[in-house]
Amino acid sequence: MKWTDVLTFATKGNLTPPKRVEKTDEEWKALLTSEEFVVTRKHGTERAWTGEYCEAHTPGLYACRCCGTPLFDSRTKLESGTGWPSFASSVEENVIKYTKDTSYGMTRVEVECSVCDAHLGHVFPDGPPPTGLRYCINSASIKLME
Repeated sequence: MKWTDVLTFATKGNLTPPKRVEKTDEEWKALLTSEEFVVTRKHGTERAWTGEYCEAHTPGLYACRCCGTPLFDSRTKLESGTGWPSFASSVEENVIKYTKDTSYGMTRVEVECSVCDAHLGHVFPDGPPPTGLRYCINSASIKLME
């Protein structure tokens, strides 16, 4: 996956997810903390440097907090200095959904879990080789599967 692929997905449509999980807001609220709900279901952002996984180095897979779909491998975790956990790639191309985001006067690419549409964060083209990508992810959107 390269930045050009991300832009194509964000503007022309995404890959088919491996499955779908859909719940009402009430069902999500019963499963998530209030912060997790706001971040994942209402496209919120946790404050920089406050997230559980910001500086975590435990090996394992990071899964979607909402549906449990594996999203990122700790071996691709970066020290981005941004205050949010960052990764160079996802575990599979079809588990991430890309959407053009023009909120707050900026143009960015939002990343969501393709299985349940949970807001994860954003992806940027300033990551390390070979992908050149940096997935900047809210800790409230993921959980470490040890």
